Amino acid sequence: MTKAFDGIRVVDTTHVLAGPFASYQMAVLGAEVIKVESPNDPDQARMQGSDRALNDIGMGTAFMAQASNKKTLALDLKTPEGREAMMRLISTADVFVENYRPGAFDELGLGYEEMSKLNPKLIYCSISAFGSTGPRRKQTAYDNVIQAFSGMMAMTGHGDGRPLKSGAPVVDYATGTTAALAISTALFQRERNGGKGQFVDVSMLDVALILSSSHLTGYLWNGKHPEQKGNTFPFATIGCYQAADVPIMIAASNLQQQRRLWTALGREDMIKTDNNQRLDAHAEESDALSKIIGTMTADYWEEFLQKRRIPAARIRRMEETLSDHQVANQQVLYKHAVPNSAINGLTVPVAAFNLSDSQPEVTLPPQPMGAQSTEILTQLGYEAEEIEAMRAAGAIN
Repeated sequence: MTKAFDGIRVVDTTHVLAGPFASYQMAVLGAEVIKVESPNDPDQARMQGSDRALNDIGMGTAFMAQASNKKTLALDLKTPEGREAMMRLISTADVFVENYRPGAFDELGLGYEEMSKLNPKLIYCSISAFGSTGPRRKQTAYDNVIQAFSGMMAMTGHGDGRPLKSGAPVVDYATGTTAALAISTALFQRERNGGKGQFVDVSMLDVALILSSSHLTGYLWNGKHPEQKGNTFPFATIGCYQAADVPIMIAASNLQQQRRLWTALGREDMIKTDNNQRLDAHAEESDALSKIIGTMTADYWEEFLQKRRIPAARIRRMEETLSDHQVANQQVLYKHAVPNSAINGLTVPVAAFNLSDSQPEVTLPPQPMGAQSTEILTQLGYEAEEIEAMRAAGAIN
């Protein structure tokens, strides 16, 4: 079956997480992704992850989570030979993605203005902390720094004034997803405007603000700052309650659900007819729910509430979540079979969606740095002697 991005070549010079995840999402949908790294300064994520032995060989789990389906080219862009090879590669590409400091590629002669002249159909995507324009454009950051700057950490915590970041790097992954969407949009528009490419600017700060949309809109309306509330919600029928053994999260969100909840618990006297009543009765409802939920186990309440169409889930650790049959049913994970390899059995997420006619798919395991350097340069017209000369000069590994 033809994949959505079959025939699309993506040159990916990004590192760490947001950029690599963007190109990974295109790779599992059929794009040919060529990851370009400096032989002297490879993607730092290669040396990060839960297995120190893999970190030592440049195949850390932090890297491999979004490295499948990518060819790798080790190219030193600080050398004339490396820049020449990159320009040849970009001339063949549909998409170019970078996430260095804004202006860094312009200084190398590889910025959008020059590359769009070389390849007018090119979609050039720049991912950065604060965007390619504005007073903070040259500042760098990672997920945790953007969570701090954007206000996300200030509103997250248990109300004790201590800010708390999200356990998962949500800004990074959301930025990668946003970039993949933006690139896809630009490719779609290219089909409609005669094959002309364009510049795509993705800011991690902008993504963090989008992730905080409802809080941001509320604040801009009446100046009410979103404060730390832990697991407490405006309505008491949404929240985390301690069962007889472990906590459970309940989400009787709307008026119908709260009616079903109180009816199921035998407390019809607590049913409210509008949301303002629910807001005013938060303390009373919270006290009643705490006493009731504490009488039985979380497993009991999860089954009891779900049967009555009231969303609820016991707090789970990752190992339990991954062993659930629903995860296997969704085919969100793929296990690599690479006999006699250090990464044999590596399991990675693929995509958070399914398509009936062009399913996201993993076909190539994560590659060592520069594994396809010779192959790619040969395709670009380099002779064997030229490639060896580049290797001797340190332009490739």
